[in-house]
Amino acid sequence: MVTINPYLSFNGNCDAAFNFYKSVFGGEFAFVGRYKDIPDQPMPESEKEKIMHISYPINKNTILFGADTSEHFGGGVQFGSNISLSVNTDTADEAKRIFKALSEGGNIIMPLEKTFWNALFGYFVDKFGIYWMVNYDYGKDTNV
Repeated sequence: MVTINPYLSFNGNCDAAFNFYKSVFGGEFAFVGRYKDIPDQPMPESEKEKIMHISYPINKNTILFGADTSEHFGGGVQFGSNISLSVNTDTADEAKRIFKALSEGGNIIMPLEKTFWNALFGYFVDKFGIYWMVNYDYGKDTNV
């Protein structure tokens, strides 16, 4: 089953924004990762505490994702790029199919590839200007 959730980008205030959302909706964060957590990546002190990824389940059907943009990785939020749609799949093949189909004619920002967080992940803007992330959590699946 494919799920699609909103992914919000911030210019350094993701932590404050998500704590505000949490005060409104209640519950707990499922994951909070900071740029300092990236292995083998030199990072300026000013970037280390920024949110690399946060996952906040609003209810059983909706997860709000977010991150701070990092100058170290190419810049801040531009109008229209502050929200992406995050597609999560059950198989690597499904992630590859969806990534290929949706990115056709668009601009690939990050090719679909294995990541240090045990996922197959890619990021692009489709031919209509919509930002998409495709993710398959492979964990211990070595056939990716």
